[in-house]
Amino acid sequence: MRIPPYYRLPSWQRFFAGMAIGGIISWFLFLYIFGEWQEKYSKEIKLQKDTIDELVKDKEIWQEEFKKLNKENQKKLTVQDITIKIVNSDKYKLDSFSVFQLEDEIKEDINMMRAKDIDTVYKSRELIKKIIENKTYRVNEKRYRVEVKELVIYTTVSIELTIMLD
Repeated sequence: MRIPPYYRLPSWQRFFAGMAIGGIISWFLFLYIFGEWQEKYSKEIKLQKDTIDELVKDKEIWQEEFKKLNKENQKKLTVQDITIKIVNSDKYKLDSFSVFQLEDEIKEDINMMRAKDIDTVYKSRELIKKIIENKTYRVNEKRYRVEVKELVIYTTVSIELTIMLD
């Protein structure tokens, strides 16, 4: 079997020349369009990268400022209130008014801690315990001593006490 000699016919020569020229033109069109897309997408990626870098820097700045503000606010935290609770008042059959008097007297003893910053109050917690425990309190003609059961220090100092006869 033999291949027919189409290369000698001018119509086939034009057809093959048109295919070659069309292939070359389409290849250049493809390269141009692909290059434009690549340029467009590379610009978009660069813009997105710049935006991400800027946002990361902003986030770091905000976090640093937030940490500084938290430290300043933590330093500025002060004791706003003092709450005292006597746990075992029913053991000695004290009425609520007597318990209130006792709690109020203890609150007056440590009232100087109000409006102090929390760090100072925390450092002087042993002093607070000694102030409360080393004093005898008179209620209904009886003398009582108190013992600190629990001491919680924050913007409100909460103290739980147990009482015992002196």
